[in-house]
Parts: sequence; structure tokens; C-alpha cells
Amino acid sequence: MLVVIRLAHTIVWALFVACIAGIYLFTAQGRFAAALACVGIVLVEVAVLLLNRMRCPLTAVAARYTDDRAENFDIYLPRWLARHNQVIFGTLYLLGIAYAAAKWALQAGGGAAATG
Repeated sequence: MLVVIRLAHTIVWALFVACIAGIYLFTAQGRFAAALACVGIVLVEVAVLLLNRMRCPLTAVAARYTDDRAENFDIYLPRWLARHNQVIFGTLYLLGIAYAAAKWALQAGGGAAATG
């Protein structure tokens, strides 16, 4: 069962990472609605983490099946990445939001500030 939980957790993690990457990709393409959708999807995960004391609910489920408490006991990630996951991807998420907001503001303003 632990293998199934770890696999599911890894897939969910990859989907959220793809959404964070999507913020940058869609913003670069000027597809702000798609970028906003990615922001919203990740925001739901942030809310879940906040309601769960910054832990993924799947971690508690995985903990029922092992005594291991290494940083990556519940997910198929390298230990260092599991340890720093929230800082790394939280930073990328916030920077992505800032990038999208700045590019949207420039486009909404006609790009005058960008062209001088």
C-alpha cells in the first residue's frame, strides 16, 4: 500500500510542479487566463497545506504503513528535494505570480513602459 501512496503522491506533486511551470510558460505566451488557472490550481494546494499545518494529507496516510520518517518516505523524490520542496516550489510559485502580474500589467498598459 505504501508504494501506491508514494506513487500517487509523486503524481500529484508532478501535476502541481507542472502547474507552476505552466504559469511561466503561459505568461510568456501571453495566455494570461491559462496562467491564472495554474495559479488557482496551486492555490488550492496551498490552502490544503495551510489547513493541514503545512503537510500534505498523503503524508499522514503513508505514515500508517511505515515507521520510516525520512523526508521522502511518502514520495518518490530525492531526499534533498523532499526536504526543500516547499521552499523551492513556493518561491517559484510566488515568482511566477509576480512575473505574470508584471507582464500582464505591461501588456494592459500598452507596453509603453517596456518600450520607453
